[in-house]
Amino acid sequence: MLSKVGQAVLGIFLIVAGTGHLTFARDAFRAQVPPWLPLDPGFVVVASGMAELALGLALLTIWRQPARGFLGAVVATFFVAVLPGNIAQFTEHRDAFGLTTDTARAVRLLFQPLLVLWALATTSALRTLRAGRVSPGASAGPSARPAAPARPGDVPPPPG
Repeated sequence: MLSKVGQAVLGIFLIVAGTGHLTFARDAFRAQVPPWLPLDPGFVVVASGMAELALGLALLTIWRQPARGFLGAVVATFFVAVLPGNIAQFTEHRDAFGLTTDTARAVRLLFQPLLVLWALATTSALRTLRAGRVSPGASAGPSARPAAPARPGDVPPPPG
């Protein structure tokens, strides 16, 4: 139950952030786009805002495993993908979101790994990913089936 509440709160957080990317906080989010990124900062802000809206809505609507766990892994990956923007804001001393000191920007930077852990923990992503592994030699396509259970007397395959 607590993990579902955490998942819903994370979904709401992402919807609010995504809405901010597209409306009231667009300029502040532009400050997080690293200047070395070879894309227009306005495009990056809109695209990441749309991604946040989609991920937030998905977190509020997908509750069954394994889809829920895979979604958590995608959300965690998104948080890792935007980490360079947080690092750039810190290393380039960019003011945004009331973060006007290096200390404040450093503290904000420390929260990014917590968002990754939040996404993984509330969706049981790691457990889902471990359970979803395909046995060696099997196809990873949609028709892949888990290996048949061992029967008494079966000889295990050699390692490697």
